[in-house]
Amino acid sequence: MPDNVTSLFRNSAAHSPSMAALTRQGDGSGPVDFCIPCNPYFPTPAMFEEMAARLREIVTYYPSSAETITAELCDLLRLPPQCVAMGNGSTELITWIDHLLVRESLAVPVPTFGRWTDQPMETGKRVDMFPLQEANGFALDLAQYGEFLRKRGTRVAVVCNPNNPDGGYLRKQQVVQFMDAMADLDLVVVDESFLEFADAETDPSVVQEAMLRPNVVVLRSLGKNFGLHGIRFGYLVANPALAGRVRSMLPKWNLNSFAEHVVFMLREHGAEYARSLLQVRRDRLDMASHLSALPGLTVYPSQGNFLFVRLPVGAEGTVVRDRMLTEHRILVRECGNKIGSSSRFLRLVVRPQVDVRRLVSGLEQVLYGTRRGAAVPELSNGTSYSAGTAAIDRLMSETNGAGVRGLAAQAAPAPGPTPAAGTGMPLPAAAPPPAGGMPMPAAAQAAPPQPQPMAPAAAAMPTPAPTPVRAPVPAAAAAPPPVPPAMVPTPPPMPTPVPAPVPAPVPAPAPTPIPAPVPAAAPAPAAALGPTPPGVPARGGLTAAQVRGMTAPGTPVPAAGLTPAPATGWPNAQSWPNAAGMGQAG
Repeated sequence: MPDNVTSLFRNSAAHSPSMAALTRQGDGSGPVDFCIPCNPYFPTPAMFEEMAARLREIVTYYPSSAETITAELCDLLRLPPQCVAMGNGSTELITWIDHLLVRESLAVPVPTFGRWTDQPMETGKRVDMFPLQEANGFALDLAQYGEFLRKRGTRVAVVCNPNNPDGGYLRKQQVVQFMDAMADLDLVVVDESFLEFADAETDPSVVQEAMLRPNVVVLRSLGKNFGLHGIRFGYLVANPALAGRVRSMLPKWNLNSFAEHVVFMLREHGAEYARSLLQVRRDRLDMASHLSALPGLTVYPSQGNFLFVRLPVGAEGTVVRDRMLTEHRILVRECGNKIGSSSRFLRLVVRPQVDVRRLVSGLEQVLYGTRRGAAVPELSNGTSYSAGTAAIDRLMSETNGAGVRGLAAQAAPAPGPTPAAGTGMPLPAAAPPPAGGMPMPAAAQAAPPQPQPMAPAAAAMPTPAPTPVRAPVPAAAAAPPPVPPAMVPTPPPMPTPVPAPVPAPVPAPAPTPIPAPVPAAAPAPAAALGPTPPGVPARGGLTAAQVRGMTAPGTPVPAAGLTPAPATGWPNAQSWPNAAGMGQAG
């Protein structure tokens, strides 16, 4: 591995170089991967041996048609094939959703998966980005998001649940209520690529509800859940008209022979798959506890198979990334190129405990090691880190973590005790997988949740507030003591002067009703504003083009507006399902 690995990241078209590229630069073995969010427990070794034994057959012959492979997957998932379209990876489906179903504008909360912002911009669409606030733990308030959509006149809304990179989760009832409130939009996309790893609810998916609605598409991944990113397969679920429109554009053999082989193997390995998800959920809590014990590191609650962490004040993410790879052979995801994030944040994939111990040890040496070689500078001697990171620290301090001055949280931060480390969503106890079938859109059947330390009330709340777990900034370079795996108390504060205090989290605002759908005959909402022309920032922020450096701030805005697209809506408002997706609305 070269001493300066930054060039590997700069020369990559993706956010990180591929594992193949990193392997070629090293000694022939890849680093420990905390970057790509993949299930480390599936397929099982026996499944890999079976695929290896049939390698010649798999790579020699054409696969079956996509229709045949989709029919087998739908039989496993208990979904009607006419409501499903399989793609060569979920990114292929995102591309076709953009080309076929997004006409003029798309809104998405940020930070999120980059293709939801980049793909529409590449085809000239207006992308309205709704910033998630660090002060609120990056939680998405659907009521505020709905108001943002109405004021902007956006025609397509995207919701990622859980969100990537922070792992934020929305309960199923909230998502269904949002879908119904936005029934007049051209499209509502619910990206459930990481939902298999969630344990907040027994049945968190909205695929059944999406099939009954005229403008909803649910996107799901298979590579992430099955630990097979290299195979490239995923699927979407929608009503037959929407699913058929996407399916008709896909090539007959868009799925490869490996994808076919894995899909047809799943029927015999449903039990192993369910156990792998349970283990990832256990590892997530264990990993969060160990990381939260690192001084100055903030770990945000997650329902994905990854954790979003904020580095201590003074640490530069690119430096930490490069040193972890060069000195410790560990690949981490530095999030400075994610819109709505910065290089102060890392996304770390959940891995087995033996790998987590290696990660924590490497972070301790890189962040706090010897003062001369530590990524966290001597704060008593001033902020010797980069101007860019120092500017972010000042902005975070001035806006209480809101990130953008014009979008700072209105409520003042409420004082309160720091929650205990590792108190996220309750983890189900180990249970044997159900016999027969494998309904993968639903989470594995869970036993009563384990009690969490110091937070019995939070687990009972219907919508837990995603408050980050914070640890104090260190005063010395000594490494923290060994961490018990079961319960990790938050270390007591240490009196160390810091240039900018780490802001306390702001409680989420009281929920407000989601704006009701606009009837087709009614005038556009917020008539005084109207649909915002391309290039106009939302609430004093930056447009997508300005964020990407395509348009300089201050560029004149076109005077002509856009004509609102006609609402799709339901044919009969009285026939709408209620917020829970059951029965009829009164």
